[in-house]
Amino acid sequence: MSKEEIPKDYDFKKEKEWEKKWEDENIYKYIGDGSRPRYIIDTPPPYPTGAIHLGHVLNWVYIDMNARYRRQKGYDVLFPQGWDCHGLPTEVKVEETHGIKKNDVSRAQFRQYCIDLTTKNIASMKADMKAMGYSQDWTREFVTMNPEYMKRTQYSFLKMYENGLIYQGKHPVNWCPRCQTAIAFAEVEYSDNTTFLNYVNFPPAVEDSYKDIASSQESGKQADPKEEGILIATTRPELMSACVAVVIHPEDERYTHLLGKYVEVPLSHQKVKIIADEEVDPEFGTGAVMICTFGDKTDVSWVQKYDLEVIDVIDDAGTLTAAAGRYEGMDLQTCKKQTIEDLDSEGYLLKKEQVDQNVGQCWRCKTPVEILLKEQWFVAVRDLIEKTKVAANEMNWVPEHMKSRMINWADSMEWDWCISRQRIFATPIPVWYCKDCGKVILPEVEDLPIDPTVDKPKHACECGCEEFVPEVDVLDTWMDSSISPLSIAGWPDEDYVNHFPSNIRPQGHDIIRTWAFYTTLRCLALTDQKPFDDIVINGMVFGEDGNKMSKSRPEFVVGPEEVIEKYGADSLRTWAANSVPGSDVIFDWKDIKHGYRFLRKFWNAFRFISMQIFDEEISYEEVKDNLGPIDLWILSKLNNLNRTVDEAFEEYNFAETITSIERFFWHDFCDEYIEAVKYRLYTDVSDESRRAAKYTLRTVVETSLKLLAPIAPFFTEEVYQYFSDESIHTSSWPEVYDELINEEMENKGETTVELIDEVRRFKSSAKIPLNAELSEVNVYTSDEDLVDVFNQFDADIKGTLKINDLAISSGKPEVHEKIIEVEPDMSQIGPKFKGDAGKIIGYLKSTPIDEIGSVLDESHELTIGDIVVPEDMLNIKKEIVGASGKKVDILQSENLDMIVEVIR
Repeated sequence: MSKEEIPKDYDFKKEKEWEKKWEDENIYKYIGDGSRPRYIIDTPPPYPTGAIHLGHVLNWVYIDMNARYRRQKGYDVLFPQGWDCHGLPTEVKVEETHGIKKNDVSRAQFRQYCIDLTTKNIASMKADMKAMGYSQDWTREFVTMNPEYMKRTQYSFLKMYENGLIYQGKHPVNWCPRCQTAIAFAEVEYSDNTTFLNYVNFPPAVEDSYKDIASSQESGKQADPKEEGILIATTRPELMSACVAVVIHPEDERYTHLLGKYVEVPLSHQKVKIIADEEVDPEFGTGAVMICTFGDKTDVSWVQKYDLEVIDVIDDAGTLTAAAGRYEGMDLQTCKKQTIEDLDSEGYLLKKEQVDQNVGQCWRCKTPVEILLKEQWFVAVRDLIEKTKVAANEMNWVPEHMKSRMINWADSMEWDWCISRQRIFATPIPVWYCKDCGKVILPEVEDLPIDPTVDKPKHACECGCEEFVPEVDVLDTWMDSSISPLSIAGWPDEDYVNHFPSNIRPQGHDIIRTWAFYTTLRCLALTDQKPFDDIVINGMVFGEDGNKMSKSRPEFVVGPEEVIEKYGADSLRTWAANSVPGSDVIFDWKDIKHGYRFLRKFWNAFRFISMQIFDEEISYEEVKDNLGPIDLWILSKLNNLNRTVDEAFEEYNFAETITSIERFFWHDFCDEYIEAVKYRLYTDVSDESRRAAKYTLRTVVETSLKLLAPIAPFFTEEVYQYFSDESIHTSSWPEVYDELINEEMENKGETTVELIDEVRRFKSSAKIPLNAELSEVNVYTSDEDLVDVFNQFDADIKGTLKINDLAISSGKPEVHEKIIEVEPDMSQIGPKFKGDAGKIIGYLKSTPIDEIGSVLDESHELTIGDIVVPEDMLNIKKEIVGASGKKVDILQSENLDMIVEVIR
């Protein structure tokens, strides 16, 4: 584009043009031929919800800045994009959209609904990502619902099964009644709730009805509700019918006499034994606890520890079963309400008190989870815990303290990972069962992926049976996403080792216990290697009110498309860049506007100097001996900036990159350097000086563009087109010129800038145009070093401030006050002198001001005949004059040992 056609304002609407050009030219394609060092990014595959939100923006800006920086540093960057399609979110949305449940249509039809929705949502989110300027290599896109990816997931299942790390068993699992599927502990979220602690009397069981084990059936004579037994405080009275024991602390003297005895469970009347366990907290409630199957994890532990009976009172839909007796068919909330009423009316309920509660719920639909006994597939997590912790310690965590979240989660694992789901839209578990002998039948690897509900085994079972029962359960979606670094690397092909482990895993802190943990565990199980070298954690985005953005509070939710429409994607990217990994980020419109103003400031500076920097090519070698002190100052700061930004990108310290660039370009370059060299561009100076200034201007702008390119790709590309025909995003990181880094010159330059700013502030406050000439400026200081500095920079000081005569001197200025005007204060003179006031006025008008001033300086009063006028009855106007007798303005610096005398 012609340099004469530079628009007055930067038009961020042109971002769309660059987006298309980058895509057409495929400039972000990963080559992978080994000619350059590889840099592999294990990119997060989001759920295809249909739109990216500001949390996505924050995460992917981190990823994209890093990818762009690494390309500039000479790496062949593999930045793929994946989509984690499977799982409950999509199924729930399909059910809502079509007004159905998963079993209302055929499995094939339901799955097709899910595929259609997912395909549509991926296209929408992909467009959003491109609008943000993300530089993925879209030829490397992976989609977990596609056959190629499902093949890898199923293959990983078979490998872990063969190695004994995946097994099937009947165990208590977390169960979502709404989604009617098992979920892993990592998928259980906790929310605060207020409920009631119900104090219920468990009366002593009638002795002739004792049984050795608990029974859900009424037997023998029932106990009297009024007879004092043991008081239980419970928040889950609806599980009375599933009570199998009462447990106390072995040292709780209130109850030790009851150990081994039986009490009767209210309403359901089974007889249960009182046992002791140190896990009981004597301080909570009454210190006595009923063990139910299952109220929580502790119940599970006790049931297994003491080999207690399991009573299934809740079905898959969260409805009470026949084992619940009179409450059969009720949902849990109805059952709780009715149970409390019955306990009260039948005399068992003694009191209620309100308590705070932490309720586990399904992380997708927010329904409270239950613990049910189910036959499921599990990963033997506990066999790999120690290896996982070792791998976590081998990774570089940014910030480092986030590592403790994964270590603590690993240490807290009491149950194995339940990986089977009772849903449809997911990778099928590749298993059949022999109809006769029940043996697990596995497919051939070359036949993957398979759907056991559609496909059949190739061979008969060892027992000779040729009929098979398909496994209808599917795999947890984390089984897909937890092999993302392996899939990106091309595993299980042999050359996957060239791309594994990944160099980096960028992700949010909310999924450390899921995606980070599961990925580490699975990659260790399959390759015995850690999955990545660095793991960079981003925080969450909060609204301007300080709370996390949520659909439940739409008035505080801002979508990236709204920001892009008003200020462009780069303004949003600068907001994201100005944050610290691991920390939550507040979205504030003023931050967006600040980024927008900075880009406009950059554009205006570029446009202003463009008329000077493109008329001739100037190399460093041509001007290095002619660079002025102010040139050396800004070039030293530029090369130090290069080092700072380079190091900050390398360490993922993104906030340091954008703040350093802004501070340098806006303040040092625009506010100081450009103003300081204008005189060298437009006045009669040597050609050598002018060319040195032009070289410096161009070098600063071009280098700053390259430093800013990973953060603001659209803007920097738009400006860089005036410098080169190539894309800035295929250019190299700018070279650091060590010989130009000079701390002494930087300090001298800062000192000079302080003097220049002092005089410019004076001009502004005195309403003097900044380009107006000053007749004379005298700088006085007792610091000989300052004298040397200002003398070295005297041409820049004079030229910048338009000073005709500049003098730098040691010592202090010789100045004094001179009276230039005296007027009578008639409010005092009139009442006191009455008729003589006219004499005073006449004297003041007829007498030279120098004579009046001399008298007042000496005696501080005027004698007019027999009239004496004190100084405080006169309005006296003075001015400061210097040694030359000329009027001066005195400027006293707060930061430097100097006094500036200005003669206008």
